[in-house]
Amino acid sequence: MRDAKNIARYWLDPHARGLSLLRADFTTQSFAPHRHEALVIAATEAGGAVVESRGSTEHADAATLLVFNPCEPHAGRMGASPMWRYRALYLEESALADLARGIGARSLPLFTRNPVVDRALVRDFIALHRALEQGETSQARELLVQSFAALFARHGSGPLGIEAAPRERACVERAIELMRARLAATLSLGELSAALGLTQFQIIRMFKRVTGLTPHAYVTQLRLDRARRYLAKGVPIDDAALACGFYDQSALTRHFKRCYAVTPLQFAKAARG
Repeated sequence: MRDAKNIARYWLDPHARGLSLLRADFTTQSFAPHRHEALVIAATEAGGAVVESRGSTEHADAATLLVFNPCEPHAGRMGASPMWRYRALYLEESALADLARGIGARSLPLFTRNPVVDRALVRDFIALHRALEQGETSQARELLVQSFAALFARHGSGPLGIEAAPRERACVERAIELMRARLAATLSLGELSAALGLTQFQIIRMFKRVTGLTPHAYVTQLRLDRARRYLAKGVPIDDAALACGFYDQSALTRHFKRCYAVTPLQFAKAARG
């Protein structure tokens, strides 16, 4: 993506399955509430931004590393800073499993804070990102293992928050099943209410407690997840948009950029390598 105000490059690492990278230089970017299926690590090189997560507002700068657990909702905007230049890594399930083997961990921790104040780690992750970008495979692997081992040891923690009641979680899982089955069409809040035997207000409140997102925002995220898979397989953008329930290609592009900071075309090109 290149225009007068924002520059972003997104690509998949050719040497590691499930690892993708973003290098961004923004002056106007605003991220709607969203979540990624991947573990997200973002290191600021210059400037900063305001990040909203877990009901609080935090600041990202060169001293803080942003860490978002898989499927953890968050949003962001420029705030008082005139620019935000950062590098981000996205580790999906396969990359996380490989990382756990490399570190020798039986399981990987969750994080109870999104901004991690650790200037040394910020420098380490920027060095890792640059090594991956430049294709320095051996050095990048060493930096990957060392950086994440340090991150987990210093800032990793136990389970995130309080588990939702089993009945609530079961209701949300049932609702998500219905959403997935109807992604290409429209599943109204009233239809969800009838299917689950709950009021519409109860569903909205329950979704917020269990997932951190409203039902509408969650459906949009599911559609974006599916669109990413279609685009990675080479499905044309307009076909992917319609198959995932977006009104047209422009609607997919608008939501895609607000979530991932790049366009579907950029993502598709990166997926093709």
